[in-house]
Amino acid sequence: MSKHLTRELVAEQAAIVAAPKPRHVVDRTFELPKGLYSATVALYLGFLAVMATGLSSPGLVIPMVIFTLFIVAGFGVPAIWARLAPAPRSRQMSFAQLRRDGFATLTGRISARDASVQMLILPVIIFCWGVTTVTIAALVR
Repeated sequence: MSKHLTRELVAEQAAIVAAPKPRHVVDRTFELPKGLYSATVALYLGFLAVMATGLSSPGLVIPMVIFTLFIVAGFGVPAIWARLAPAPRSRQMSFAQLRRDGFATLTGRISARDASVQMLILPVIIFCWGVTTVTIAALVR
């Protein structure tokens, strides 16, 4: 059964020790070079630019603005978060360091080329999809 313990009884038996406050270190560098993130954002915004110019219509202005805001917010908020205080001790990896050391994944270390391909494959495919769609639409008109 349960027993009600008074504050006084607990204070008599308890040994109160001031524990040191643990220092919580957060790495907010996203590790890979900024150029890869910039290329990702540029490819997504390039897709929207291709679609907006190739399929220009007054009815698509608001959706394109909304999509652009989503992309800017989706990449801008983490960029702001990475700069918040306290300033991180670690620095973001440079591309030269990525070329020299590679990148560690769950399946092992990969080269800079492989890391870049893995990071940029989806944005490149989406951009090419936009170019192809606009090209087909232009040929059909």
